Amino acid sequence: MSNSEQMKALGRLVGTWEVTGGAKGTCRWEYIEGEHFLVQHVDLVSPEGATVRGLELIGHNKPFMQERGEDVVSRMYSNDGDTLDYVYDLEGDTLTIWGGERNSPAYYRGVFSADGDTVTGSWVWPGGGYESSMTRVKK
Repeated sequence: MSNSEQMKALGRLVGTWEVTGGAKGTCRWEYIEGEHFLVQHVDLVSPEGATVRGLELIGHNKPFMQERGEDVVSRMYSNDGDTLDYVYDLEGDTLTIWGGERNSPAYYRGVFSADGDTVTGSWVWPGGGYESSMTRVKK
């Protein structure tokens, strides 16, 4: 089975990124062998000052003996015991990460720079949000 075009496009995230804005720290994305899944390693300080460390697995769900799902989804496991689900969408240079399900009112939307080494955007949710940018520090 070949990789989906969506997963290939998300390869733009591979590397280590410095995160600034409301949350600060680093995120590192890497493919698992076969490039069907990305892993994100998260090491951030939230806007409220909490340490957030976690691991996120990103790809298409393919339940046992079923067809692969169309959306690129993820689950993040964090140091505080939360499990957070997301849907990833990359169209052109615009990355959207929906909290929970596609078209959720909670999401991140950012735009890649022309050189692909910065993403500038914001996390948004009902009643809140914050600006968040990433700069690649290592490929």
